[in-house]
Formats: sequence, structure tokens, C-alpha cells
Amino acid sequence: MTLVAATIVSAFLMPLAYMVATAFKDPSQLTAVDAPLYPAAPEVFVYQGKELKVYDVPTPDGTIHAWALLQPHREDAIFIDPANPGAGEITWIGRPRTLAQHWAFSLKVDNFTAAWETIDFPRLFLNTFGIAGLSTVGAVLSGICVAYGFSRFRFPGRNGLFILMLATIILPFQVTLIPSYALYLALGWVGTWWPLIIPHFFANAYNVFLLRQYFLTIPRELDEAAMIDGAGPFRILRSVIVPQAVPAIIAVTLFHFFWAWNEYFLPLIYLQGKPDLQPLAVGLARFNALYSQQPTLIQAAAIMAMLLPVVLFFLAQRAFMRGVVFGGVEK
Repeated sequence: MTLVAATIVSAFLMPLAYMVATAFKDPSQLTAVDAPLYPAAPEVFVYQGKELKVYDVPTPDGTIHAWALLQPHREDAIFIDPANPGAGEITWIGRPRTLAQHWAFSLKVDNFTAAWETIDFPRLFLNTFGIAGLSTVGAVLSGICVAYGFSRFRFPGRNGLFILMLATIILPFQVTLIPSYALYLALGWVGTWWPLIIPHFFANAYNVFLLRQYFLTIPRELDEAAMIDGAGPFRILRSVIVPQAVPAIIAVTLFHFFWAWNEYFLPLIYLQGKPDLQPLAVGLARFNALYSQQPTLIQAAAIMAMLLPVVLFFLAQRAFMRGVVFGGVEK
């Protein structure tokens, strides 16, 4: 079972490993036939003012040495041992053109610098953080209020409204895309961040469902005790429900933040022609189109774009998993 699990995990992580390795590679390594999979550069050795290429040279005893080619001939060659140049010239019998070049581990960090400057990464990062942060605040606050109403108050048609709200999850967003665009165009919001932020202040069915399921696990006796002390509904929500539901709130926050951080289609529609307001997802797509022949820069930009969500996930991993487990299953 451990072997099977390790195999599955490795299969999922292989694209990530390839992306990280490519981001640190030199562009010439991608076109070299004998290049290794890890970031590397052809090794060279300076001998008597000359820059010599280093090759993997097999010897009669079966070992392979990294020697610098000094004088190539058709059926033999003269090499220098970079580890011991004082030993003098080494004559090797064989065709040097059949030898494979020796590669040394090398990280090309200039790819990140070039991508940072070319894509105007600071501006795109701030735009993405602003859109994702503001929309997350609205989604979490509205989700808490609606979930609190469904979990604690009894009113006519509560179950029907809850089912109707859940039904919106399966409604394709393409159905409402044109009416929404027409509405935002009439309001003058097209070309601004408002269509990407304001709608999230009216709750999301998925967030409401997750929070409601967690709120139901909180004993009502705590509400009654607070009511005896004179607390009203909003005081109970603020002082009793929210402190007890921190794991679920963190889970909803991370879910929405990651979604907003990676959202591409809606910013592309509403911020078309506004490069100064576009987020990273749109900026990366434009960058990929312009530098499609330089995958090293593309992968470096992608790693920088995903760095913040990865860090946030690992910092809040424990609370995030608790919120998912207890919020999805009612006790």
C-alpha cells in the first residue's frame, strides 16, 4: 500500500517537479539532446587561457572520467584532467565526436529576474491580491451571516430556500454571463474591479453550505446561555458562533482566496483593454503568448504566481483540514 500510494503521489508531483526544474534551466539545455533532467550547464575548464569543453570519457577499466578536450583528432584525442591538470596531457584512443558532454548542476536564477521585470510582476501581484482579498472578505462575511440564519433561525420556507440556494451550485455560470455583463455595463462597472468584488458580498452557496454544516455542530446550549446573559442574535454570532467556527471560516477563506487568485475568465472579460488592472492569471496568459518560445521564463513566472497561495495553505493547513472534515459532515 505504501508503494502504491508513493507511486500515485509521484505521478501527481511529476508535473510540479518538471515545472520547478524548467524554471531554473538555461534555455540552451532544453534543446540539447544529452542534457539531464535537472538544471545543469555544460561544464568547461580553463587551461592556459583557453576554455575547453569537458566530456564524459570512458576508459578501458570501465570507469568514466570528466576530462577537458584539448586536441581532438579523428581516431584519438588529447585530454586534460580538470581535477589534476598538473598530471599533463592524457591521450585517449577513440572518436571524440561520440563522447557526451559533461553537465554540471547549475541554477539559472536569472530566469526569475527576467520574468519579474518583463511581466511587471509587482503590479500584477498587487492587482491580484486586491481583487482576491476584497472578494474573500465579502464572501466570508456574507457566508457567515447567511449560514447563521439557516442554522439557528426557524422561519417559513427555510428548507425550500436552502435547497434553492444549493441548486445554484449546479447552475452553469455561462447561463448568467450575458445578463450579468449587460447589468454591469449599464452600471458602468465594466473596466473596473467592481464586477469581480461586489457579487461576492451576496454569499456563495458552497460557502454557506460548508459554514452551515459546521454551525450545526455547535451546541445550542451556548446560544441559550448567551441569551440569558442578555446577548442578542448578532452578539451571539460574534461572541459564540464565530470563535467556535474558526476552522470552518479558515477553510472557506482559503477556498475562496485560492479560487479568486486563479480566476482567469471573468477578469479577462471585465478588464479587457485594462492591463493596469488585470490580475496575474490574465497577465501570465499574455506573457505566455509573447514568450511561448522561452518555457524557462514561463515556468519561472508561474512559480512566482503560485508562491503566495502555497505558503498560505501550509501555514493554515491544520485548521483548513479541520474545517473541511467537520464542515462537510454533520455530527
